[in-house]
Order: sequence, then structure tokens, then C-alpha cells
Amino acid sequence: MKLGVFNTVLLDKELDEALDIIKEWGLEAVEFGCGGLIPKNHVNPAELLSDDKKRKYLVDAVEKRDLIISALSCHANIVHPDKKISDMHSKDLRDTIRLAGKIGVERVITFAGCPGGSEKDATPNWITCPWPDYFSEASKWQWEEKLIPTWKEEVGFAKKNGVNMIALEMHPGDAIFNPEKLLRLRDACGEIIGCNFDPSHLFWQGIDPTTALRVLKDCIFHVHTKDSRAEPVITRVNGVLDTKPYVDEINRSWIFRTVGYGHDAGFWVDFVSTLRLIDYDFVLSIEHEDSLMSGEEGIRKAISFLKDVMIEEPRGAMWWD
Repeated sequence: MKLGVFNTVLLDKELDEALDIIKEWGLEAVEFGCGGLIPKNHVNPAELLSDDKKRKYLVDAVEKRDLIISALSCHANIVHPDKKISDMHSKDLRDTIRLAGKIGVERVITFAGCPGGSEKDATPNWITCPWPDYFSEASKWQWEEKLIPTWKEEVGFAKKNGVNMIALEMHPGDAIFNPEKLLRLRDACGEIIGCNFDPSHLFWQGIDPTTALRVLKDCIFHVHTKDSRAEPVITRVNGVLDTKPYVDEINRSWIFRTVGYGHDAGFWVDFVSTLRLIDYDFVLSIEHEDSLMSGEEGIRKAISFLKDVMIEEPRGAMWWD
């Protein structure tokens, strides 16, 4: 396994400075945000697609520091009911896919998206229960009229552009928020659909990430290492669904944490060992969203923590077997 970082923690730096810092941190990979809901500070796909020199500069800048690009990320909502938003996100995603194909990056990360509840809606409708019946009817419409048709088209587009791994991140507020939903879309649209596995979004839903890894073992394309912590004093009263701002940490049911600050080494040892069991041997990409510490401190603590628990070398020969 290799250790990498999602570039969002370095968006205030120019590309070369950011890559120098990543190298200085002792990392081996970088994941670039490319639009949708993520800024394009370091990689603007539309710009690079139209300029061979800029595209080559990016590739050379990464390679000369002995880094790899683990993925291009365009966290987007291509089924947003507001056509202006869905069109913008769709363009960003397709530009990201085309760029990935041109520079030889195998993985594109995104969201499946969340549609409205009908053609008349102007905002997304995240449905979490079956009754009253209008919720079930709206969910059926979302899947049959929006999600499956849209993603069948995107899968076709990705294939034509040489990208064979679309890694969807399971995220509450999105139509794909757990393994069951992800596998449903994969079954409908093909094996190009897989997972960018981020345990932080699963913890507070009550999902056990290591068990989820076993269920998704055939389609783990990329992994984010990010933690979260639910606050029992609050969840015992209000549950885990929480719309308070992320900055209101002390009153929230849960918050994002740096790796090791939400769950101890015991969990993370089990997590990386399960990744080895299911033959995932690619990048652990650190994503920093811990509001209790700075980006640099959060990343450095995550690197130190993960280097102690990750499995870096190939399996050894089992002379005892």
C-alpha cells in the first residue's frame, strides 16, 4: 500500500509548492480535486484538455517528485434537479474523465448524486424512509428515471475515454450512502462503477467499515483515510442526523476527525488488514476535514499514525502452511 493525500488541504498553495510539501511529508501519491463541489486550484480539466503544454507540465511535475496521481476527484451532483447545476457538474465530470484518459489516470472519484423527488422539484430530495408512500414513489422515480439512465450514459462515456474505474463515494445526502445502494447501481450500470471507500461517512451512520469492506471487496477502487466521532451525550438524545453547521462542533451529534482521533489504532489495524484480505493494494489517500486542528497538523498526525498501522510490503512466504 502507498500513502497519499487529497490536495484540498493545500489549495492555498501553488501547484509546485503543494507538490514539494507532499514530497517533504514523505508521501507517495496525490489525489487532485477537479471541480463539481471541489475547487480546481491545481487541476482545471477544461484548461488542461485544451493545452498540451500545461497537461505535460502537470504530469512532469508529479513524476519528477517520484509521486503518482492516485485519482482525479470531481465530487459532483450530475442529477441535480436545477439544470444549471447539473449541466455544470456534468461538464466538470466529463472533462475530468477525459483528462484522466489522456494522462493515464485509471480512477475518477465522484458522487452518484441526489435528484429531486420528481420532475417538478428544484432541490435535491434525500429519501431515508419508505412511508408515507410518496417517499417510496419518489425513490422509485429517482432510480428508474434519473440515477440508472444517467449513470449508464456516464459509464459509456468513461469507456470511450479509457477510464474503467468510476469510484463513487458513499455519502449521506447522496443517493448512494451505503453499500447496498452502491451495489444496486453497480448491478444496473456495470463493473466500471465501484467505490471510493471513506470510513468517516459510515461510522456515524452505524455502519461497521471493516464489515462493509468485505461486502464491497470486488469493487474497492480507492480509499480515503478520514475519521469521525459521534458524541454519545448528544446522539442518545437527538440521534445521528444533524443539520447544525460543522463549526458548531460542541453541539453536533458527530464531527470529522483526523485519523486516530475518532477511532483508536485497534480499529485502523483491523481496517488496513481487511484491505489486505480483500487484495486492495493501492493508495490510502488522507483527507483532512478535522475542524479542531490545522490542516498541516492534521495531515502530519495522520501520516505518523498510518505509517504505524499500514501494511506496506508484499505478503511473505508462509513456510508454516
